[in-house]
Amino acid sequence: MQGILNGLLLGSTVDTTIFTITLICSLIIGAVAGIIITKIVINKGLEKTKINATKIIEDAYQEAKNILKETKLNIQEESLKIKTETENELKIRRAEIDKLNERVLQREEFINNKEQNLEKKNDALDQIKQKLEEKEEQLLLKEKEVEINKQQIILELEKVASLSKEDAKSALINSIEEEAKRDAAILVHNIEQEAQENGMKKAQEIISNAIQKYSADITSEGTVSSVILSNEDMKGRLIGREGRNIKALEQATGVDLIIDDTPEAIVLSGFDPVRREIARISIQKLMQDGRIHPARIEETVSKVKKDIEQQIKEAGEEAVLESGITGLHPELTKLLGRMKYRTSYGQNMLKHSLEVSALAGMLAAELNCDITTAKRGGLLHDIGKAVDHEMEGTHVSIGVQLARKYKENENVINCIEAHHGDVDFNCVEAVLVQAADIISSSRPGARRESLENYIKRLEKLEEISNSFKGVEKSFAVQAGREIRIIVKPDEIDDVQAMYLAKEIAKKIESEMEYPGQIKVNVIRELRSVEYAK
Repeated sequence: MQGILNGLLLGSTVDTTIFTITLICSLIIGAVAGIIITKIVINKGLEKTKINATKIIEDAYQEAKNILKETKLNIQEESLKIKTETENELKIRRAEIDKLNERVLQREEFINNKEQNLEKKNDALDQIKQKLEEKEEQLLLKEKEVEINKQQIILELEKVASLSKEDAKSALINSIEEEAKRDAAILVHNIEQEAQENGMKKAQEIISNAIQKYSADITSEGTVSSVILSNEDMKGRLIGREGRNIKALEQATGVDLIIDDTPEAIVLSGFDPVRREIARISIQKLMQDGRIHPARIEETVSKVKKDIEQQIKEAGEEAVLESGITGLHPELTKLLGRMKYRTSYGQNMLKHSLEVSALAGMLAAELNCDITTAKRGGLLHDIGKAVDHEMEGTHVSIGVQLARKYKENENVINCIEAHHGDVDFNCVEAVLVQAADIISSSRPGARRESLENYIKRLEKLEEISNSFKGVEKSFAVQAGREIRIIVKPDEIDDVQAMYLAKEIAKKIESEMEYPGQIKVNVIRELRSVEYAK
């Protein structure tokens, strides 16, 4: 049984192997046949492609021949066209050249004619020159004869007139000089009169408009302050035992107390107006309190100093607000406040600065200038006077230093620096500030001056006027604002009187210092008297 099964299994395995071999052979034969068929198909496709490519190349070659032919035809046509245009342009150029040649020939002919004419004229000029040389020789001979005759005539005239040539020349020069001065004086008078008719009217109108828009109250405070006492016994209490109270007051305030025979009053003396004000208020408070001793004095003075500093700050802020100026440095504002207690010739400096600021602004508005710069320069023009007792230098130089220190504008600095004419003006606003300062200072009642200086100024005016030839008398009137000069009518005529007024005014300007202006009035009066008998 086992043998039978083994035989069956063996037979089945042989059949499977044969089947597998047969299948593999069939696949190989099929693959070979497919390759052969594919190669045949590919060869047929290549032949067909070669035929198509040959045809395309032939067509392209034919088309290229056609394009080349057309291009040659186009080039020939374009060449013919360019040739035709070039020939036409050459014809036009030849025609223009022919015209230019004709013009050149005409110009040459014209120049030749000119040369011929010039040669003729040169010949004529040579003849004229020769004649002129002959005449010149004749004139030289005649001039010599005239000179000889002139010398003979001069000698004869000198004998007849008993006057030498130099004396006659000097007399002639003097007469011409007098006549020239006379004509010059008349011309100057006419020019000034014409300028005054136009300029003075406009200037007066501008200044009067500016002045009438602003007025300020002027306070008069001197370099000393007076304190009224409640009774005469208060002097002894202020002096104190062995003078300790008065010493404490002087040390605390920095001013001198002058206690004299003036009833119920004492005098405070000091250059610093702020210290004088502190001392004045401190004494008044001590008298009201009744307790006067060194400790109380120091306490009161310290409190008053703080109050005054606050008042100074408020006064400066009010001044800046009143003038309408913005952006001013706080330190400059404080210095303005200090000027409330500073006077010059009796004129309060803060009021004066506000007045100058307003006037300068008005003038700037009338002339269409920078109003802000003019007002700022006017307000700060005397700022140096707030500390001129503490720093060396004039109030102008101190003011310039302060303005530069606190970064003020250069035009504002020039307003400060030039308001007394120490330097040149760099802007119109500086001129307006100077004019406003003069207006504020010179108006009647604005300032006081000592009697001694006043008398000296009047005497100087009369002395300058009397130093001129032909002046009979001179009188200073209107507080020195005018000088009236009486001249001798037989020595000075009307024209010379005008010239004399101008010369006197120039000498006053160069030798004197004065606020405002001085009117020079020359009066020539001729009186003829006769009696009927």
